[in-house]
Amino acid sequence: MTDTASPRLLVTLCTYNERENLELLIPEIHNYLPEAHILVIDDNSPDGTGEYAKELGKADPRIHSIHRTGKIGLGTATIAGFRYAIENKYDLVLNLDADFSHPPRFMPDLVEATQEADVAIGSRYVPGGKIEGWGPKRYFMSGAINWYARLLLRLKSRDCSGSFRCYRVPKLAEIDFDLLRAKGYAFQEEILYRCRRVGCTFKEVPFTFEERRFGSSKINMGEAFSALWVMFVLGIDNCLGKRVRTLPAESSE
Repeated sequence: MTDTASPRLLVTLCTYNERENLELLIPEIHNYLPEAHILVIDDNSPDGTGEYAKELGKADPRIHSIHRTGKIGLGTATIAGFRYAIENKYDLVLNLDADFSHPPRFMPDLVEATQEADVAIGSRYVPGGKIEGWGPKRYFMSGAINWYARLLLRLKSRDCSGSFRCYRVPKLAEIDFDLLRAKGYAFQEEILYRCRRVGCTFKEVPFTFEERRFGSSKINMGEAFSALWVMFVLGIDNCLGKRVRTLPAESSE
């Protein structure tokens, strides 16, 4: 970035039953990025995550929240955060999981990397990156999905499936989100594919992935197979050169 002023940064947290984590996570985010605004996108969590975020926002103008009517999907929640960043004219949007698997201490590294790239990827698979607490099965599944994404979607990043990333908002605004196919975990690969198609540059930043502190993982085998199918369809879209950009306002296409 050529502007010497600090970029307006939005940190997005997609939540479902993450109140215990959120109570500790939000102060830690502001410990490392004091000027950052935080947006909690909550899918009507039974544990009161959404209500807790709303109450925090009343006392701290840096905290915002979107409350959805049900568990609609990770992809649509992340897109809601992107749209909010675009509409409110932020410069950067940084997404991380709300369960401490993406330690906030690595966030400044991602923000700094956007001085050189449009998308900074928190990577487990470049030198310096690592994973704590996984067994062989999860390593194999993650490695296979990343290989599959690179093959079908022509992605060069080593870590295509993680959500710990920082994006330049003006580049996200070039993508037509109404065309996205994935609603769940395949969203992470799909948004990288669409970023590539609009000419984004990428940089991977090593970080240490840690197991969640509270709660349980939301992913299951059904989600994994759905992600593989979505990426297969996107691979066909790529071969056919299907549109990814937003249309000019005057276009009727």
